[in-house]
Amino acid sequence: MTFDIFHPDVRLAVDRALSEDLGSGDITTDSCIAADAHAEARFVAQQDMTVAGVELLSLLFDSVKLLKKSGDRATSGEELARVRGESRKLLSRERVSLNFLQRLSGVATQAARFVAEVKGTGVKILDTRKTTPGLRVLEKMAASAGGVVNHRMGLYDAILIKNNHIRLAGGVTKAMQQVRKSGKPIEVEVRTRAEVEEALSQGASRILLDNMTPDEAAIEVALINHRAETEISGGITLANLRAYAEARPDFISSGAITHSAVAVDINCGIYAV
Repeated sequence: MTFDIFHPDVRLAVDRALSEDLGSGDITTDSCIAADAHAEARFVAQQDMTVAGVELLSLLFDSVKLLKKSGDRATSGEELARVRGESRKLLSRERVSLNFLQRLSGVATQAARFVAEVKGTGVKILDTRKTTPGLRVLEKMAASAGGVVNHRMGLYDAILIKNNHIRLAGGVTKAMQQVRKSGKPIEVEVRTRAEVEEALSQGASRILLDNMTPDEAAIEVALINHRAETEISGGITLANLRAYAEARPDFISSGAITHSAVAVDINCGIYAV
């Protein structure tokens, strides 16, 4: 996924963030800064990171020079972008811009760590739906900038039968029979050998091995033997990721890429021009 600033959800998120912070106006800035004053803002990385979201600056400011793009690596001290314009606008939108850049670059940096951890195994890392409400598109874009593969965007674009579906439908077979009419590939979350075999017998396109140990997952991946794509999920962290990757599934998914990403440190210095 490219960083698409024209996506309606992106524009909506930016508009909401501005409304939330500005309200009826920036009373401090409007009181002490002349309306005709101009300035330059410089966004500088304060740590090593994978950049994401700098393209949003063009939705917030009038004159933007990007020195990095989403997906680029930046080291501490490197400039990411420069912005010029009315001093009041730069000051009143500084925090909103930093909130987006720090959060999204944090997701991208976390994603890049996950991808680096499985290097050489052939495993692809997936993100999940465990995103900040209202920011899913942005956080998925940031995860992609870090090198992971976006899983489904929502409940509307892919079939994933989870354990609660299986329980309420009356079993793997019944659940799969009901969703087959959708015509979409079927992914099934399983937790036992019996469920693995049942999902295979019903023609699952992908089998998600949920909350297994690395050794248990390796046994099931070997049993499936490419008869379906394999995905491992549940409790995946950077600390145990490599062990799961050695089981050689096709995919490993982790909510930690988004829900546990830590915002990176970016400074915005504003200078009169």
